[in-house]
Amino acid sequence: MKVYTKRGDDGTTGLLYGGRVDKDDLRTSAYGTVDETCSALGLARADLEGDLHDLVLEVQRELFVVGAQLATAEEHWERLTVGVSRVDDAMVDALDQRIDASVARHPLPQEFVVPGGTRAAAALDLARSICRRAERHVVAMVRAGQLPDQAPLRYLNRCSDYLYVLAREAEGNHVPSRARG
Repeated sequence: MKVYTKRGDDGTTGLLYGGRVDKDDLRTSAYGTVDETCSALGLARADLEGDLHDLVLEVQRELFVVGAQLATAEEHWERLTVGVSRVDDAMVDALDQRIDASVARHPLPQEFVVPGGTRAAAALDLARSICRRAERHVVAMVRAGQLPDQAPLRYLNRCSDYLYVLAREAEGNHVPSRARG
């Protein structure tokens, strides 16, 4: 199997279940940025062990679901499967529960945190900021009428919050650099 198809040489890309869009389309910007988030999480996961490693892997797998839905034209959504290729409210609710559990394990600092307390935490903060960019792209899709189901937007909003608390947890007892003002 070849990795290249040459079909994208004209500046377009194929969508899941058919159709083509420009590579700079709002849709491709959104799911491409979700992919960037997943890659940054891989960097974080490479420096993590145990439960945090597994929690980050879980988010990476869920981001594939978000990306699949964003990469599918609305007329093909009936082919999507909840939890596999389509986000639902239960995925968002589960993130809320995981955020609360993380904060219970490791209370949040009461001051601004400068990323870089540990390598893993810095990578999680990078993933968080990329996730926020993905969220902004999805907002643009919603406003352009390209995404009538806002579950992916809610998921990304919550996901960036979750990545923030996981970054603080990854710092553990390490005293992070604090913003000076």
